[in-house]
Amino acid sequence: MERQNLTIRMGMRRFARLTNGFSKKLENLTAAVSLHFMHYNFARPHTTLTKAADHVPTTPAMAAGVADHVWSLTEIAVLLDQYEHSVGNSN
Repeated sequence: MERQNLTIRMGMRRFARLTNGFSKKLENLTAAVSLHFMHYNFARPHTTLTKAADHVPTTPAMAAGVADHVWSLTEIAVLLDQYEHSVGNSN
């Protein structure tokens, strides 16, 4: 848990200082945290997981069996667009 807290603080300026990069709206903070975790778990290969998989770039999502490849930022953006489109149609 402590490692996860450090990862969040180091990866997101919103949690490093109170004055720089804070979110004025809870919605913006939620979006930033979601994007951080999506990138961390789906798009960023981790060294220890990569070594365990015979040097095949591996993300935590791949190690857990949730994903079958390293996601690109474009794939994450398309997923967000699909979500916004589906929410827009339901209102």
